[in-house]
Amino acid sequence: MALKIRLARGGAKKRPFYRIVVADARSPRDGRFIEKVGTYNPLLPTDHADRVILNTEAIQKWLAVGAQPTDRLVRVFADKGLIAAPARAEQTKKSQPKAKAQQRAKEEAERAAAAAEAESAAE
Repeated sequence: MALKIRLARGGAKKRPFYRIVVADARSPRDGRFIEKVGTYNPLLPTDHADRVILNTEAIQKWLAVGAQPTDRLVRVFADKGLIAAPARAEQTKKSQPKAKAQQRAKEEAERAAAAAEAESAAE
C-alpha cells in the first residue's frame, strides 16, 4: 500500500482549512485517511503559531515507514526541521524576458558602460 502525507481540505467556501493526514495514495483527497497528523491554516499570517500544527512524532514514524509527503508538505516539514530542505531549481527559461528585450537590455548596459568610461576619461 502506497502511503501519502497530504492535505485534506476543510472549511467553508473561500475560507480554506487543511488537515494534514496520512492516507492511501488511491483514496480521494478529502476521503478516508489513516491518521490525522496536523493542521494547516493558510489564512493566518506566516509567523502565527497556529498556522501549522504538527504531531512531529507521528510524522517521523510515518516517514520512517515510507510515506511520501506532497510537495507543499515537503516545504512545510523542511521549515520545521523534520526533513532536509529540497533543492530549489533555477528559474525556468520561460520566466526570462524575450530575445528582443534581452538584446535591448544588453545594448543599454553597453551604452551605460561607454558613458561611464567617457566620463572617467574626461576627468
